[in-house]
Amino acid sequence: MATSATLAMAAKARELRSEGKDIIGLSLGEPDFNTPDFIKDAAIQAINDNYNSYTPVDGYGELKSAIITKFKRDNNLIYDPAQIVVSTGAKQSLANVALVVLNPGDEVILPCPYWVSYSDIVKIAEGVPVEVKTSIETDFKMTPEQLEAAITPKTKMLWYSSPCNPSGSVYSKEELRALADVLVKHPQITVVSDEIYEHINYVGGHASMAQFPDMYDRTVTVNGVSKAFAMTGWRIGYIGAPKEIARACNKMQGQITSGANCIAQRAVITALEADPSKVQYMIDEFKNRRTLILGLLNDIEGFTCNEPDGAFYVFPDVTAFFGKTFNGVTIQNASDFAMYLLEYANVATVTGDAFGNPNSIRISYAASSDQIKEAIKRIKDAVS
Repeated sequence: MATSATLAMAAKARELRSEGKDIIGLSLGEPDFNTPDFIKDAAIQAINDNYNSYTPVDGYGELKSAIITKFKRDNNLIYDPAQIVVSTGAKQSLANVALVVLNPGDEVILPCPYWVSYSDIVKIAEGVPVEVKTSIETDFKMTPEQLEAAITPKTKMLWYSSPCNPSGSVYSKEELRALADVLVKHPQITVVSDEIYEHINYVGGHASMAQFPDMYDRTVTVNGVSKAFAMTGWRIGYIGAPKEIARACNKMQGQITSGANCIAQRAVITALEADPSKVQYMIDEFKNRRTLILGLLNDIEGFTCNEPDGAFYVFPDVTAFFGKTFNGVTIQNASDFAMYLLEYANVATVTGDAFGNPNSIRISYAASSDQIKEAIKRIKDAVS
């Protein structure tokens, strides 16, 4: 099992800061906003109301009701409580699904680039990751033809995120329908739709695979509150799933962590019951930062960027720098380039290798505008 590249780079950045170096961290996918006060107030109220006991393994009933309401309001998806499982972050939700669905040798299609942990979670469950390469020319989105070509008799699952971490790509309803048209011919395949960045969407019209009646019973919709509500450390994720998968996830979780944190769950009830417009100020600011960082990066010769439609990352192609040498250091790949930027620009990014794409790096713009300006200035100086 590999170490998470994003967490490893963040740890390296912290280590260098402790040595006195001025490192700007653009590696973690973590909003730099504080959790909204109305959510914090709900947590304080839960403490004062003496919520301190073990929680139900699959989540408080009131939280599951709030999740059901959210799915109906935002996604037009109808679930009942037996289809909802609350976990300690969406990462645990993903792991639960893999562990209960996959048998040794089952293949899981991963459109590249994909979130760093997908591949290793599949391997932990004794599945086989099958990477489908995409490129910046197609906005890093998999085509129906590519999906069809990747399916074998051993294919058991398809995992994807929309908006995508790390590319920011967003699949439209029409694009998902085209993929679904392939999947309906292969009923053995379960789809895992990771929608954690759902609200950080600059084009509107978020689409879910489960919205199609012929895919509803074969899709696990994964979501959480880390990104849109700036609640990364609260660690609450959840799924809407076919009942047999939800039941198995409940059993699996009951033997590993039991129920998620009681105070965080009470706060998330308030978060999900609120109108999404209450966090729109964060999405508006992310969009402004997207414009800022793209303008700055496009001014650097050698960076090739597309315009991401969601999340808070850019995923530029940096192959123009491969083969270049400075101070006896030759950049052979994206990993070398990311380390070069850390050493010579004091900016932490993440290699695209970790996401299944060796030609790019991921740069998070979940940082202040001043930090972004200074970071890209340093990068420009370092690569000049």
